[in-house]
Amino acid sequence: MLEIKKQSLSQTFSIYFDSRMLKILLLGAISGFPWVLIGSSLSLWLKEDGLSRSTVGWAGLIFAVYAFNYLWAPLIDRIQIPYLAKKIGHRRAWIVLMQILILFSLFLWSLINPSENLALVISVGLLIAISSATQDITVDALRIEQIGENESRSMAAGAAMAVVGWWSGYKLGGVLSLFSAEILEKAGFQNYWQLTFLILGVLIILMNIGLMFIHETNDSNRQKIQKENDRFISDKFNKINLFTKIITWISGTVSGPIVSFFKKNGFQIALGILGFVFLFKVGEAFLGRMSIIFYKEIGFSKSDIAIYSKTLGWITTVIFTLLGGLFVIRSGVLKAMFLAGILMASTNLLFSLLAWSDKSEILFAIAVIFDDIAAAFATVAFVAFISLLVDRTYTATQYALLASIGTAGRTTLASSSGALVDWLNGDWGIFFILTALMVIPSLIILWILKNKIKIHEK
Repeated sequence: MLEIKKQSLSQTFSIYFDSRMLKILLLGAISGFPWVLIGSSLSLWLKEDGLSRSTVGWAGLIFAVYAFNYLWAPLIDRIQIPYLAKKIGHRRAWIVLMQILILFSLFLWSLINPSENLALVISVGLLIAISSATQDITVDALRIEQIGENESRSMAAGAAMAVVGWWSGYKLGGVLSLFSAEILEKAGFQNYWQLTFLILGVLIILMNIGLMFIHETNDSNRQKIQKENDRFISDKFNKINLFTKIITWISGTVSGPIVSFFKKNGFQIALGILGFVFLFKVGEAFLGRMSIIFYKEIGFSKSDIAIYSKTLGWITTVIFTLLGGLFVIRSGVLKAMFLAGILMASTNLLFSLLAWSDKSEILFAIAVIFDDIAAAFATVAFVAFISLLVDRTYTATQYALLASIGTAGRTTLASSSGALVDWLNGDWGIFFILTALMVIPSLIILWILKNKIKIHEK
């Protein structure tokens, strides 16, 4: 049974004033910002350069790398970045290296015209996605390791702050992106998107400066357990040579986290958890992938989108993520996820109403607000859920595995979102109804598992 101890309202809210929450907020922003680059910015850049909805939708396949970053998560848990690891720590060294690659990618984008070099634009976007997916492994591990294993309230609050940080990086980064592009476009710059990417690079540099104020916990215990597991495996071999050492290292790195997860939950329950994680936010992803194209097609400008979808959406997300964190702590993760699933389906229907109505800024604002409320509740519950599932011995790898499977549903399936709109002949109203129905299978799985998940919170 999944259970979280209830606290008084004042006790619950006071946890947000823990200094560690500010650090987790920054880590979330670092994780969320790259989605601006390969999400709304890339989509609108390609659209305004004359490419079709289907092309924009299929370009979103680069997000699929987030679904597979668990494959190299064990390597990141084990490999130390030369020089950087000694200077700034194992976790931070990996984050800084990936941020450097993202900066380099933005510089390349500033030199490319999509209509002439679409393959190169997508390739650079893929490099950003790989770098972002790789840094997420370390960001999530560093975030979880900021909180003690027995601090259940802090873990739930940390999940809320991580979500606030993620959406802050995504929403505020989107505001900077859209306003910069529009200002440069009105100023007469034909390469306004390319110049915008250089401006966004400055924000990455500032985030890395802030990262230096986040301290890592001592990882000697984790390394000790890894070595003990390696010795246990190596003892199975009659002879020790280079080949058996390689097999030992690979086996200890890859199999340990997976075996631990299935052993803890049981095979059938573990598969059920993975199925739920895969399906939970598919509908939201279908809506999110096409939302900015929808806004543009029904007549809203980039500044309108920035104000309503990004700025207003960010404020709503921050408020209701914090409230969602309180709900998770006081009522439990399962109740929060059931509520979030129902909210996601209901709010998607508001976009159908917007699609079938005349252009209305009021209705636009209402749809965006309620969509962000649902997304806030869903995300904080989801992050808390998978954070509570991980074994601290395999923090990075198990969290990456669960998060990647969740991302797989949102990326691989949602990449067909543009094609679905085209198949519906541009009937956005029906499209949003279909996205509302997509949450039902995951809630059925969750209902079946609700009394069988083996997590106890004190």
